Amino acid sequence: MRSRRKLNCWEYQGCERGPGGRKSANGGQCPASTVEGLDGRNSGNNGGRACWVVPGTMCDGSVSGPFEEKYHECRKCSFHARVQIEEGLALETNTDLLGFVEEAP
Repeated sequence: MRSRRKLNCWEYQGCERGPGGRKSANGGQCPASTVEGLDGRNSGNNGGRACWVVPGTMCDGSVSGPFEEKYHECRKCSFHARVQIEEGLALETNTDLLGFVEEAP
């Protein structure tokens, strides 16, 4: 049986701000799609499955701030929950990504 490819945040949300997306052509590319240091994390492309540690991502139509401001909201996100389930991660123990938390520009 073939496994399903796991979606990145920009695919799941349908925001068209991922690599090659319609809205990314005019400078609207999501910062999560450009963070190469997160490539492969949670089976994603760049920061596409760890977007909650990347500042400046677009959530619910507005640009998010730094990790400290956004993480509580991100924990309520259906995509965050999906990644946790698909990767078998416990929310309380998934701290290995904290080394990738960047300061907002």
